[in-house]
Formats: sequence, structure tokens, C-alpha cells
Amino acid sequence: MDKFTGGLSIGLALLASLVFGAAVHAWWLHRQAHKRRRVPKRWPLSPRPLANSRERQVWRWLTRAFVGHHVMIKIPVTRFTMPRNKEQGLHWYKLLTGVYCTFTICRADGNVIGCVDVPGRLGLAEKNQRLKRRLLSQCGIAYALVEPDKLPTLSEIRTEFLGEMASMSMDRERSESAMSAARASLREALVRQRETRNSDLSPLSPTPDSASGGLRSSFTTLSGELQPNSFLTPLDSREAGLS
Repeated sequence: MDKFTGGLSIGLALLASLVFGAAVHAWWLHRQAHKRRRVPKRWPLSPRPLANSRERQVWRWLTRAFVGHHVMIKIPVTRFTMPRNKEQGLHWYKLLTGVYCTFTICRADGNVIGCVDVPGRLGLAEKNQRLKRRLLSQCGIAYALVEPDKLPTLSEIRTEFLGEMASMSMDRERSESAMSAARASLREALVRQRETRNSDLSPLSPTPDSASGGLRSSFTTLSGELQPNSFLTPLDSREAGLS
């Protein structure tokens, strides 16, 4: 009986030790998780550009191609798509939360018309391309993969994203805008030339010459010497012989 009691005591002691150890471990895990969630006083982060040099080249090209549109950068597809079945929304969100395109072009009303990907030095995985191309196509959104050193023409990308008629209309508007700007610039140049010409043709004001008692022309040099003028006095005053 004494042996049984002693063994039971040892067992209970071991069980208590295990429970205590488990409680301490759980407390330690909770503390570590709390530390990870705590907002640091100094963030271990540094700023960096949104786009690399290759992406910036395509970015500038897109802003010229889609005047009047907004070119957004690296927006996840979950920002401009939504699930048809809300009950499965969380599932699709978790699946697509890391999927984004390099650039997203949208109209002034916020509706997206197309997305552009700029592959890195190692290219873009075919699986990634296929997923986005199929997803965006089913949402009625255009998709293009663009290499910075092989850019299509502005007309081609506009036709692909806007359709032929809209692209032609945009080209016409751009041409009319350029012509209006050229006409305005020409008008300004003509006004400046007219003002300059009028100032050059202003009446001459003769000044009295105290030494000769006559009038002296205002065409003088800075040193006070009379400046020869072929309009008033021919430079070559020799008489030419008649032939």
C-alpha cells in the first residue's frame, strides 16, 4: 500500500510538472505573439521607388497613350473585381490577394479598361500570365504584356484597350489639340513680330545741334558719332559713268 501510495504521488507530481510546463510554454508563446503584433517605436523599414527603371519607361509611354485616363501602379486585382457569390468571397480573396498587374488603366469614373504587365529580367511565369489573362478577359478587361525595348505603337495599344473607333476618336482629338496649340503659338509669334516691327518704325525725333544751328539726326552711336545710314546717305557717293 505504501508503494502504491508512493507511486501515485510520483505520478501526480509528474503530471503536475507536465501541466505546469505546458502552461508556461503556452504563456511564452502568447507573449512572443504579442511582441510580434506590437507596433514598434522605430520601424525597421526604408522608402523605395514604386517602379524600377524598366517599369518607369513603360509608365511614361502609357501616360502618352491614354491621355484623359489614370495609370495606376501595382494594384491588386481584388481592388477592382468582386465575387458574384458573396459566401465564397473570403475564399477568392485569400486566393487572389497577392495577384496584381504592374499597371492598371482606368477611366475618370474609376472603371478599369485594361492592365499591363512589365516582365522582370527573368520574364513572367506562363502560369501567372495565363491566370491574369483569363481572369481579366472574363471580366471584360484587356490585358497586355509589354517589353520596354519592344513597345507597340500608341495607336496599337489604344485600339487593343479602347477599340478601333475609340482609338480613332482619341487620335483625332489629339490632332485637333495639337493643331489648336500650333495656331495659338503662331498667333503669339505674329503678335510679337508686329510689336517689334512697330517699335522699329517709330517716328524719328530730331534733336537741335547747337554747333551748326540746324537739326541733327537721332541716329547716333553710343560714342556720339553719326552712324552711316545707306537710306539717308548712300555709302558710295561717287558718280557712276553713263554707259
